[in-house]
Amino acid sequence: MSSNPVAETVASLIPRAQAELAELVAFKSVADFDQFPRSESEGAANWIADALTAEGFQDVALLDTPDGTQSVYGYLPGPEGARTVLLYAHYDVQPPLDEAAWTTPPFELTERDGRWYGRGAADCKGGVIMHLLALRALKANGGVPVHIKVIAEGSEEMGTGGLERYAEAHPDLLAADTIIIGDAGNFRAGLPTVTATLRGMTLVRIQIDTLRGNLHSGQFGGAAPDALAALIRVLDSLRAEDGSTTVDGLTPQTRWEGLQYDEEQFRQDAKVLDGVQLIGSGSVADRIWARPAVTVLGIDCPPVVGATPSVQAGARALVSLRVPPGVDAAEATKLLQAHLEAHTPWGARVRTEQVGQGQPFSADTTSPAYTAMAEAMAVAYPGQEMQYAGQGGSIPLCNTLAALYPQAEILLIGLSEPEAQIHAVNESVSPEELERLSVAEALFLQNYAAN
Repeated sequence: MSSNPVAETVASLIPRAQAELAELVAFKSVADFDQFPRSESEGAANWIADALTAEGFQDVALLDTPDGTQSVYGYLPGPEGARTVLLYAHYDVQPPLDEAAWTTPPFELTERDGRWYGRGAADCKGGVIMHLLALRALKANGGVPVHIKVIAEGSEEMGTGGLERYAEAHPDLLAADTIIIGDAGNFRAGLPTVTATLRGMTLVRIQIDTLRGNLHSGQFGGAAPDALAALIRVLDSLRAEDGSTTVDGLTPQTRWEGLQYDEEQFRQDAKVLDGVQLIGSGSVADRIWARPAVTVLGIDCPPVVGATPSVQAGARALVSLRVPPGVDAAEATKLLQAHLEAHTPWGARVRTEQVGQGQPFSADTTSPAYTAMAEAMAVAYPGQEMQYAGQGGSIPLCNTLAALYPQAEILLIGLSEPEAQIHAVNESVSPEELERLSVAEALFLQNYAAN
């Protein structure tokens, strides 16, 4: 990185950032209170509130959102007449999955091979630290030139919409001229990227029942309708032979016109086993950024260990459907539910329930804020030009903010590049990415204030 006072300050703060991220990662802040104690999420929220207070933020508050979680808010006033920038991150994390599969404990930040490992290190507790680093660097180099609002969400990973509903009920709270969503990531480590589109998502739970109770498979199997077999049939109907998503009535074949994703590189990033084919058609970018994608997230059925020779009376699954910009998530939910019900065989009883939803998002990349960010990233990443990419994931709050503040410019950056393995075991963050993106955010705020 070229010599720059802001960059030098951020570099000097990295040891402190590592220590703080370790403290934040230690909270098991999964916003599923049936699995993890509410106190863990409350501890993380209080940690962030204390950090904002220590940086001079005013009106620091823990917001009780309608889904039963807390978001953290703070306001740092800038010069009179300055613009307002909202910085977003979330402190809730995905469950660690199989803790035994982690090389090191998921809630202990561990340095290994030049990366910092821990659940939430990149997604998105690292984003909280990124915002703090940028603001500290500015305070050490002439001050923060804009008004800053920070919002740290407590249930983004659950898709339960608590902060969205809270923002709608308090429309002045998060109003800003520009919004930086720190929950995306570079297309590749070292390649500065803003995310221009996000797929929306819907979560649907399906329950199939066929019998009043389980039956002996030897005595009744072959004629008694098996609920688990019926569920497998239904789930299989969601994919064509090549693995493409096939939901009745949902047939967009959109093409991605921006940055392309090399197929071999994707295989490497996704850790696809040798000889196993990719699914779907079109370019990789088409498939992961511009088209619907269904995933079966879980099935409730007897585990192999301890299973008995029984015909199953009931079975259920949780299905995720990602939808690209141009597709209404609410309509996609209806189509998915109708598809599941229509493809249930043998007259089995079927119930579907929507348990989460978020609309897709598309940014205006021609806005002045994008020019200011491109200039900042050129300094933070010497010799690299800022790229525009899509993201297959969802950040439902983006559309809420876009609707509430239609004049606001929204930029998505963050630490979730492919090596980070967010949502998987052994999630990690690159300290170099944390450093460079913190520099980029700080320089952006300077550039934005000067324009």
